[in-house]
Amino acid sequence: QKSLIFFQILQNLGKVDRTADEIFDEHLQNFTRQQNAANRIQKEFNNYIRCIRAAQAASKSLLEAIGETYESQWTGHDLLYVQTQSVDMLWNDFSHKLADQVLLPLNTYQGQFPEMRKKIDKRGRKLVDYDSQRHSFQALQTNMKKRDDAKIAKGREQLEEAKRTYEMLNSELHDELPALYDSRILFLVTNLQSLFNAEHVFHSEASKIFGELEAVVDKLATDSQRGSYSVKKTNGSSLPRQANKNSSPLIINNISPINSAHRASTDNLPPGVLYRVKATYKYNREDVDELSFDVGEMIQVIEYDDPEEQEEGWLMGIKETTGEKGMFPANFTRPL
Repeated sequence: QKSLIFFQILQNLGKVDRTADEIFDEHLQNFTRQQNAANRIQKEFNNYIRCIRAAQAASKSLLEAIGETYESQWTGHDLLYVQTQSVDMLWNDFSHKLADQVLLPLNTYQGQFPEMRKKIDKRGRKLVDYDSQRHSFQALQTNMKKRDDAKIAKGREQLEEAKRTYEMLNSELHDELPALYDSRILFLVTNLQSLFNAEHVFHSEASKIFGELEAVVDKLATDSQRGSYSVKKTNGSSLPRQANKNSSPLIINNISPINSAHRASTDNLPPGVLYRVKATYKYNREDVDELSFDVGEMIQVIEYDDPEEQEEGWLMGIKETTGEKGMFPANFTRPL
């Protein structure tokens, strides 16, 4: 081993011959570039997979939080739940495809390089051994004062054995290295097709689902603007809206807001007016969309702009004296 190291030093110094193989050197350069590229792709893809799994976990947590926030009586609640489950399934499918169809083949491809590198290194050692045996045999023939056929035969045998070992490895690598290098295109095509297809399917399907979710929220916005989910107004309590505590009771002379319209006269009314009422009690409004009035004032009852906004016990009207429009408690008035 020491003699081989010494011989290698002499080769590096140019003191002894070294077997040159320019074709192999080119194969080796290609192999090194190919291995470096494979190592980088494997490293970056492993990092990408980790990020995908982290994004999957974050997406699931976010959608769960949205699902818990989205109240059960809101429009599209069930659809939102189904679609968020579909998103999670998409992430799972995407993650599995990347692992099975991209990462595993990539690992197999990259796994060829360490074994091939070992074989290249072994060839290098056998080349040094071959050159050393050749140098020793030449020196034996040159420096021997008295011919010793036995030593020459043994030296020739060692040289032939070193040559056979080296040439066998060298021949194999001259076949295997170009084949491995040529395989890079087919591998890359197959691997990228799998990657890009998985990405395409995931993002296309995800786009459809999030389009559905957007439509659910748009419907919620529309319903909300119509007042479908408005909390009925209260005076700081959870009780239904009613007049202030200093006012008279809500039920007056057993006339409810429901049947009051049937006791009202509808003759000679302006367009859009259902009937007229007269204030029997004074009322001070408690919100900007309400009417204030004194006893005896006349109010024209009209329909709500959005019937879904109507609250039980309340009417929409216009004061005849001022033209103001607003809500008012029906039991503070009597129909005419």
